[in-house]
Amino acid sequence: MKIDWHSALLTRTTLVDKDYKNTQNVRRFMTEQCGEEFRFDRDFMAWIRNEIPKTLGDVADEWKRRQ
Repeated sequence: MKIDWHSALLTRTTLVDKDYKNTQNVRRFMTEQCGEEFRFDRDFMAWIRNEIPKTLGDVADEWKRRQ
């Protein structure tokens, strides 16, 4: 099932698929998970889209690990 990255209810178990988008909805989720300091950068966005299966929980954990 295709996710509407703009309006779907996002959780730590939401799968990041080939249609993933860095939307305001995703930014809100990531800010809730990682804090107000959260920012996307090129290297991190490339990691998200590297075609290795992951969830939004994995994405949040990786951002925290990089800090």
